[in-house]
Amino acid sequence: MQAIESFDVSYEHAILKGDFHPAASSHHALLLHGAGMSSRATATRSGLRPALQARGIATTAFDCIGHGDTGGALADSSVSSRTRQAEAVIAARKLEEPLVVFGTSMGAYNAIRLTQTHRVAALVLIVPGVYEPAAYDVPFGPQFSQIIRRERSWADSDAWAILERFEGDLLVIAAEHDAVIPLEIPERLVQSASNARSRQLRVVAGTDHQHLFPLLRDERPAEFDAQMVRIAACVRGTPLPD
Repeated sequence: MQAIESFDVSYEHAILKGDFHPAASSHHALLLHGAGMSSRATATRSGLRPALQARGIATTAFDCIGHGDTGGALADSSVSSRTRQAEAVIAARKLEEPLVVFGTSMGAYNAIRLTQTHRVAALVLIVPGVYEPAAYDVPFGPQFSQIIRRERSWADSDAWAILERFEGDLLVIAAEHDAVIPLEIPERLVQSASNARSRQLRVVAGTDHQHLFPLLRDERPAEFDAQMVRIAACVRGTPLPD
């Protein structure tokens, strides 16, 4: 198996740290991590990246400013900056379009936003969060938190309208007991994608926001494998199993 390739990408005053996990086929996905303590390492620890690699799907991932090996202050970033950081990685790494983009939690909104500026063949959104436009450019900190903590602020998101124009394949994976993301969000994301080539929502029973894939991998391996088969089908553009 080919070695993992680490890379640096310049972005404004930061150096984004990332890596490329090669695989046996030409299929490739860009992975965008969530907020909080998340980093590109989260998708490796959860088993997602190794499982994709085993199925012939290469992955590129990087740490956003304020996370992982990139480090720096979160106050120097924002949701919109995270989208631009992803665009910088796409450009520097010369990722071929149409893209396949995975987004977890906050990263799901960044993935949706990328469909406005890039050709995207498939979106895989995992425990997806969305945000209202007023929060998009606000630096992470108290003002950002105040905006997103407004009751049902996510209902005013532009994600619904953006996804209505999406014509690729959409797979949304939600956790049954997600205390962070109301189930209404993943449901509405799928409903909004009325022009998608295919769209599917999978709600994984007995899981929460932080431990969806680790729980399946460690306690329900057959179900973990079934989810990976579904994800791989979305990446390849083949029909998703029911």
